[in-house]
Amino acid sequence: QVQLVESGGGLVQAGGSLRLSCAASGRTDNYYGMGWFRQGSGKEREFVAAISWYSGATYYADSVKGRFTISRDNAKNPVYLQMNTLKPEDTAVYYCAAQTTSGNSYYRGNYDYWGQGTQVTVSS
Repeated sequence: QVQLVESGGGLVQAGGSLRLSCAASGRTDNYYGMGWFRQGSGKEREFVAAISWYSGATYYADSVKGRFTISRDNAKNPVYLQMNTLKPEDTAVYYCAAQTTSGNSYYRGNYDYWGQGTQVTVSS
């Protein structure tokens, strides 16, 4: 049974930073990649960032490029999302997700497992 648990969310002022973590339990050797998505109030869930499980290649949404960094440690667990220069429009519930088959890492339908989410609120 795969379980993903996010942590690190909270309330921060605009311009501040937060680091989210995603810990995976269960089988992880079949992962293709890990991603972060977010869903603001009344909005659809959108792609934020992804990392290839074995190559370490990273991918970002244009809205966060240059401000957010996705990374993993050598053991590949957990996966982090460092968020700098946060803006009020970054306010959302952030979800980590695991992809077990190859495919477009930007597309949420290609992810098989999801965490419960962690709230990030950026005040102006």
